Amino acid sequence: MNKLRIFLADDHTMIREGLRVLINSQRDMEVIGEASNGKLAVQQIPQLQPDVAVLDISMPEMSGLQATEALKKALPRLKILVLTRHTDAGHLQQLLRAGAAGYILKQSAADELIRAIRAVVAGGTYLDPAVAGKAVSGLTGRLSRRSVEKGETLTERETEVLRLIAWGYSNKEIANRFNLSVKTIEAHKANAMSKLELRSRIDIVRYAILRGWMLDN
Repeated sequence: MNKLRIFLADDHTMIREGLRVLINSQRDMEVIGEASNGKLAVQQIPQLQPDVAVLDISMPEMSGLQATEALKKALPRLKILVLTRHTDAGHLQQLLRAGAAGYILKQSAADELIRAIRAVVAGGTYLDPAVAGKAVSGLTGRLSRRSVEKGETLTERETEVLRLIAWGYSNKEIANRFNLSVKTIEAHKANAMSKLELRSRIDIVRYAILRGWMLDN
């Protein structure tokens, strides 16, 4: 059985040790590398090619946000989970915009991280339940009520494409899923965004949260 390869980055040794023990206790997961700061993580991860990188948001040398931005540019398909003690929607919005696939609170139960890893590997976007409620109110502020109401005007295919984009799938992956061309998927995406007055991926995630799609995955 091929195990999921996980990389850990946190400047607290005890936290890394605890996470390593937790992850390695899963039959289908293993920690393949660790770093004590964001800069080392950005240097090591391209070499190790993990499936998922778990990054602390507050690290020396380079923060989790900065590391996420750098890693997503170098490795667009890398799934990144961010660990934090912050529960405000501002941090969540920044990280989602940078390309993070999940947001986990350090004070949450240990199995929350395992659940998050499985979710993002499956193509989803995972929000810690403790911040999901704030995400709905904080991240959706710029979406007008008209945008939500216009969701009823989307075709079935446009809705499917938008939902999968919110979950983190690429245009190519969606095209393969429906046996369509990438250009066709891009057209469905563009039509849906135009109808809903959405401008970016973060808007799509906001819309998905409002529609309850993030709970469906």
